[in-house]
Amino acid sequence: MPSTRLLSRERFLFALLALLALATAPARAETREITDMAGRKVVIPADPRRVFGAAPPVMATLYAIAPERLIGVNVPMRGDEKSLYRKEALDLPVLGSNAGMGRQLNLEEIAAMRPDLVIAWLGFYQEKSQVEASFAKIKVPVIFLKLDTLDDYAEAFVFLGRVFGREAQANEMAAYIRDALARVRKATADIPPAEKLRVYYAESADGLATDCDKSFHTEPILIAGGDNVYHCEQTSHVGMEKISVEQIVALKPSLILTQNKSFIALAEGGELWRNVEAVKNGRIVNVPHSPFNWLDRPPSYMRALGVQWLANLFYPTRFPLDLKAETKKFYRLFLGVDISDADFSRIME
Repeated sequence: MPSTRLLSRERFLFALLALLALATAPARAETREITDMAGRKVVIPADPRRVFGAAPPVMATLYAIAPERLIGVNVPMRGDEKSLYRKEALDLPVLGSNAGMGRQLNLEEIAAMRPDLVIAWLGFYQEKSQVEASFAKIKVPVIFLKLDTLDDYAEAFVFLGRVFGREAQANEMAAYIRDALARVRKATADIPPAEKLRVYYAESADGLATDCDKSFHTEPILIAGGDNVYHCEQTSHVGMEKISVEQIVALKPSLILTQNKSFIALAEGGELWRNVEAVKNGRIVNVPHSPFNWLDRPPSYMRALGVQWLANLFYPTRFPLDLKAETKKFYRLFLGVDISDADFSRIME
């Protein structure tokens, strides 16, 4: 009969061979089931490494929490703002969007980038079934983020923290958004409607495209206690409602927010706008947009900083703010960059 020592040696060799076999075997793709923000149960990779955000609000959110996992962006990064971008995103290819901003995405191009997860925008005007069907063609799982309002971004970060195993970072971002909103709302809650600052939102180079007060595009104006003077119901995802100078004169805005610096020169230097109250009083303000817009186009978590800026701009006594310090804090947390005083001055130009 074999000795006990010999049996022990054989068992040891067998166990060693088994371990070596496990170590050299091809890695098995691990998956897990999650419930996304549309309430769908979806099987996704346990640790998704190559991710595509199918719309700018989604891409910007992924940029904040998992930039090294992005396979591409929706629109080109602005070349003059490289110092404000994370290094992980500087050379990413432009792959388009399925939400109307930038060029339409090409499924074959997306498939060639070998994503293991697509994250789409569960927006007011997004046809969820069409988005699902599109990415099913290239056999990539898709999950949805609900980003209709600024409040949604806190929950979206918590959700993505679970997807990417970055709960602590996500919870810190969510807490910042909730705190910023609570402070702004508390400061502006008791302003009588008749005393709210009358604001016109000029989006185009000629200033004659705007968005309704009930549009998601102008939500920060409302949160900051402003009265967006163009009262109407949003009729499309894109917005950019057409309006005339005569209408704007009649609406009597006390302040104009613009997305286009060339509009400021047009309004201040021409005859067409001289009867608009805000123009007569020199109250035209350009919205900061570096590296992402603080207000809109695309809407994003940048609004958590934007609403503070607006509340301070509208009501400096009600909402005092060290904007430079807050901007540095926000950019460090959400954008992963430490900005200088010179950077801040350039952002606010």
